[in-house]
Amino acid sequence: MWLGAPAPGGLALPAARPSPSWLYAPRGVWLDDDLLVVADSGNHRVLIWHGRPAGDGAPADVVLGQADANSEGPAAGGRGPERGMHLPTGIVVTDGRLVIADAWHHRILVWDTVPTATDTPPDLVLGQPDAASVRENRGGRCGPTTFYWPFGVAVIDGRFYVADTGNRRVLGWSGGLPSSPDRAPDLILGQPDPTSREDNRGGPAGPDTFRWPHDVTGDAGRLLVADAGNHRLLGWASQPDADTAADLALGQADLTGCGESPYAPGRADTLRFPYAADCDGDLLAVADTADNRILLWDGAGGGLPRGTGAPATAVLGQPTFADTGENRWSGVTADTFCWPYGLSLHAG
Repeated sequence: MWLGAPAPGGLALPAARPSPSWLYAPRGVWLDDDLLVVADSGNHRVLIWHGRPAGDGAPADVVLGQADANSEGPAAGGRGPERGMHLPTGIVVTDGRLVIADAWHHRILVWDTVPTATDTPPDLVLGQPDAASVRENRGGRCGPTTFYWPFGVAVIDGRFYVADTGNRRVLGWSGGLPSSPDRAPDLILGQPDPTSREDNRGGPAGPDTFRWPHDVTGDAGRLLVADAGNHRLLGWASQPDADTAADLALGQADLTGCGESPYAPGRADTLRFPYAADCDGDLLAVADTADNRILLWDGAGGGLPRGTGAPATAVLGQPTFADTGENRWSGVTADTFCWPYGLSLHAG
């Protein structure tokens, strides 16, 4: 099944017109038994399907961030940020609540129930003092309750995580979603203190640094962060309780590697700008974005990969691990990708 604008063949882009069915540069997705939620990032909105869509191009049931299904533009087309968004990305549904990373408004939006009506405002805003404020780091310096381009959100083993991308760190709140934008996280990964925000802590890449952390996934026994700017995933063998070094890296040969090879053939153990990752049981999926493919690590009963540099076991979107061309250098078809940004695994 495909959703979004039609692609009748070739590489020509469809018209960038918003509708209940069309998408423009979507960068995030959530799938569960009852819902499909898509961050239609280029149209600055979120689309919700209640129940699995019945066929190709099915229209969404609910639009958030715009007044209606045919409007677009940042901050609800100029109406304001109280109901609008600016490049929404990450999505999570937890305990019946919908959470959206409103990245370029530097905040996280929370609905206490998944909306069933278009243009429903959020119930809670995190990262800003109020629903009208949208400046990076609340208009000041980086702090424990501020965001700068928060692209990814996740709830793992009861802890709420935010990939605070522009501040080059990952924040974690034990006990799930905070009830107030003023509650500080009890975990900061990637920086030595709550006010620092330099690339790789101001030095070379290492096992406890980020350049562009974009997504977070894991399970009760593991935390994984897609560190897109360093072309790797960093993994912790257990849920960390404090700023500490990762135990493994995928996409690099060691925990200090951060290079890419844009003109070399792809490999099963390399990544270029991995913007998304998700795991489901023993299966880990990574959006290897700049290589126009999805890499899969299938533990086959042995759990997620546990060794640095472990090669993927399968590739989607390309005929072989060596191929990396946009849409296989052929056309937009059911088995091609052009810069996949978001993915969601659920129930196989």
